[in-house]
Amino acid sequence: MALSIADLRQHNLILLEVVSGSRAYGLATPESDTDIRGVFYLPRHVWYGLDYVPQVSNETNDVVYYELGRFVELLLSSNPNMLELLAVPEDCVRMRSPLMAAFRAEWFVSKVCQQSFAGYAYKQMMKARGLNKKIVNPMPREKKTVLDFCYVLQGAQSVPLRAWLAQRGWQQEKMGLSRIDHARGLYAMFYDETKRLGYQGVVHQATANHVALSSIAPDAVSVGYLSFNQDGYSSYCREYASYWQWVQQRNEARYTSTQAHGQQYDAKNMMHTFRLLEMACDVARYGEIRPRRPNREALLAIKQGQFTYDDLVARAEVLMEEVSRLFAASSLPEQVNRDAAIAALVWVREQLYSV
Repeated sequence: MALSIADLRQHNLILLEVVSGSRAYGLATPESDTDIRGVFYLPRHVWYGLDYVPQVSNETNDVVYYELGRFVELLLSSNPNMLELLAVPEDCVRMRSPLMAAFRAEWFVSKVCQQSFAGYAYKQMMKARGLNKKIVNPMPREKKTVLDFCYVLQGAQSVPLRAWLAQRGWQQEKMGLSRIDHARGLYAMFYDETKRLGYQGVVHQATANHVALSSIAPDAVSVGYLSFNQDGYSSYCREYASYWQWVQQRNEARYTSTQAHGQQYDAKNMMHTFRLLEMACDVARYGEIRPRRPNREALLAIKQGQFTYDDLVARAEVLMEEVSRLFAASSLPEQVNRDAAIAALVWVREQLYSV
């Protein structure tokens, strides 16, 4: 069964609704969207049936609600986004059922937060690094083919197949290849100018993912040996698909901003790296989740691209070391209070479904 946001509101299924993201962090600018996060419970007939729905969102994921059990499951893994929902500033709370008071933030604040917050921060930095590579090394729209990863052996050297063919005025369609036993990616080459021998060419078509093999007569004379870099071609195809998927899905406003500040990295991702690491420090020092950041201007300076990528990576590495030191000295519990969380979940569900 599919549930929509309209269904949740119409049937009063929402237990918590808050403004999250930059507005909760105190980092909103005039261009910022308003992100909504929340918690809902399933209608009785769905909960007792087979159609479990863990999450309901709009198309852009600006508005996301988590089913109550899924919410607790993520809390038990010390998910930073879920922990923020328990500690969101009061001016960001749109609606909170009294039942949500059953879940206490301190149950989920433990030394596990070091890995969850720092790990999430590291992923943000890797996203920025990945974008850095995509911006600095854009890929041509025309995709390379198998032919671009084929080389002809000449003595102790290798020559690109396309160049080798061009030197002879030959066409790849008139070539035949046969596999050489015990030599991965190496093929004997044959050429038929008349095209009467039924050779299949090096590739059948431009979109082929491998070289073509032909039936070769025993007395046919080889014109050389061809090496196909299958691994290199596969790696290129993955990078090509990733790059053009990123182009299609990228946030144009953020990309334009990235181009404008000229630092060649996603500055918003880097800002969130520092926000998460600083929140991790707060957890270790104070035993609290503090979403709203006191250093708005410093974080926005990162978002505006006022620092080089290498400088920010170096600063982030220092901050990660600080996180490790603080957690090592912290008196926080080693693990979350799973028993208390599960007991609260059971109690809340009993209240919801016993009526």
